[in-house]
Amino acid sequence: MRLFTAIAVPEEVRARLTELVARLRPAAPVAWSPAGNWHITTKFVGECADVAGLEEELAGVRAPAMEVAVRGLGWFPNPHQPRSLFARVSGEGLAELHAQTDAACARRGTARERNPYTPHLTLARVRAGTPVGELRRVIGQMTEMDWGRFRAGSFWLYESRAEARGSVYYKIKEFPLG
Repeated sequence: MRLFTAIAVPEEVRARLTELVARLRPAAPVAWSPAGNWHITTKFVGECADVAGLEEELAGVRAPAMEVAVRGLGWFPNPHQPRSLFARVSGEGLAELHAQTDAACARRGTARERNPYTPHLTLARVRAGTPVGELRRVIGQMTEMDWGRFRAGSFWLYESRAEARGSVYYKIKEFPLG
């Protein structure tokens, strides 16, 4: 199974982001992520055969519940050669949750993260050479970039399945925070 851990995005935030994507969609031919797939990844696990063992490790995570804000937009790796457009995410405790899920997964053989953790919510993927100038212009004219806040009281283990309509994410197990 192809797995990752993440914080689920509540409906209120999802609704605001859905409005944002509807406004941005005509500006560029990028691959917009379905709203049902929106989440805040804490650890990409990859292929894992021992799901029960991984669940056991994740049950030991003791990170605090936290307030999460979804504000602003950004580009990975940069706005000049973007591969993805994302909503910025902040929250005291996100880095700690990432560190603990990374350590828990490492105890089950998953490689530790080498790059710094940047919490985000992927809105679209950009293929090389896709013109995004109009999309940048529309974003530059936006005056409101607050997509909402919520209290994260848990994180999830998700499975990613490649289906005909693209990747679909399924919640496997919830783990409480706090």
